[in-house]
Amino acid sequence: MLGGCGMTQIDKLALKKNSVALCKELVVDEMLIQYLQAEDILTEGMAETILAETTSQKRNWRLLTLLPKRGPRAFSTFCAALKDTAQEHLSSLLIRFRENIPTKSESEMSFTQDSSPAMKRKDEERFVDPKLPLSTEECAVPAKRARTQESMEMCLDADSPLTTAVLPCTQEFYLSHCTQAYPMSSTPRGLALVLSNVHFKPELSELDTRRGGEVDEEVLRRLFTELDFKVSLQKDLTVQAMRACIEQFAQQPEHAVYDCCVVCLLSHGVDGSIYGVDGKLLGLDWVFERFDNARCTLLQNKPKMFFIQACRGEEMDCGVDQLDGDDAMQPTGCEQRDAGREENHDRQNRASEMNEGERLRVKLPQRSDMICGFATLKGTAAMRNTKKGSWFIQDLNTAMRQRARDTHLSDILVQVNSQIKEREGHAPGSAHHRCKEMSEFTSSLCKDLYLFPKYCPNN
Repeated sequence: MLGGCGMTQIDKLALKKNSVALCKELVVDEMLIQYLQAEDILTEGMAETILAETTSQKRNWRLLTLLPKRGPRAFSTFCAALKDTAQEHLSSLLIRFRENIPTKSESEMSFTQDSSPAMKRKDEERFVDPKLPLSTEECAVPAKRARTQESMEMCLDADSPLTTAVLPCTQEFYLSHCTQAYPMSSTPRGLALVLSNVHFKPELSELDTRRGGEVDEEVLRRLFTELDFKVSLQKDLTVQAMRACIEQFAQQPEHAVYDCCVVCLLSHGVDGSIYGVDGKLLGLDWVFERFDNARCTLLQNKPKMFFIQACRGEEMDCGVDQLDGDDAMQPTGCEQRDAGREENHDRQNRASEMNEGERLRVKLPQRSDMICGFATLKGTAAMRNTKKGSWFIQDLNTAMRQRARDTHLSDILVQVNSQIKEREGHAPGSAHHRCKEMSEFTSSLCKDLYLFPKYCPNN
């Protein structure tokens, strides 16, 4: 994958050409790591991984492999961190090398890079029919990527009807499934936050406008409004404003009387983080922590839904050829090996713990009852159509409207995965031709999550 969600090609080249000197002389200590953490270049997990390495050279190597993927600010912030930690000679080495790279080098490094507006126009005339909507990626510097023709989603959507109303749940279905599901009877069902960053501040970052992002935010606003959520749409926020918005949303007193909540985050992104319009990163772990059982007590034991439309890396999924034949492997059964022993152990302890358990307060894990749908896999880029919106949001919208009436959310997201798996970019002559994407979701739900749309059992 060329270009992408990380730093510019010139900055990457400066790190690569000086990697030997950096591995030998760089001192990666807690002060340097804390500096990079404070500037949102490294997440807490990344910092722990680096400092856990057993030798200084391994720590150096680990940091140098992460930096190119941490956004357009990573290089300049790293140089500033070197100065702040008495390693100015290495900062000067990198800056001098970068300044001496001929300006044409960046365009020569990748045919997806544009060194001038004139060259960009030539590339667009060669590969793109300007009358067609465009497909692009949720990358950090998409302005420097070759634009492509309409992706395969045009063909997929051509055979399907226009957006239809959310199909209602029947009383019979509700009565037959409500006992094994999360309670879902409040009106409205809950609060929904749609946080969408489309226009980024050019004076603060190199992030391009997310053309088509406006379509996604409106699709989600309408979807969750029809699903009987009270929707708040927030646009184009800095990281500081995003933090304040999310914290305020998580502490809304209305959560106490509603049955669930939804958080949708739409932006450029890298692995584990999304960008504010000021080019700074907001860690997703921080977001999830705002809704855990300790910090968000009003939502304890209630389902919390997250949908993330953003890149999680810079790799393009080019796909692989499918082989003929049934290559499915038989299950090994090893996961059940200790099941019998654990059951016997639990049975022996259950009687002795009964009386004591009645005297103890019920405890919850730190984080539970969450489900999060990601537009793409870790390390890969997400695809967005500049006229129809992103692939993931399109398929999520369709699946929710058609299947929420009789399908719990985990199965809906499996269906979304199936639809995304079939999508394929169509851009002959460019790096995006026949590109793929694969969505995924993680879940700590403890019951079936049915939204029972348009059914009010209390009425």
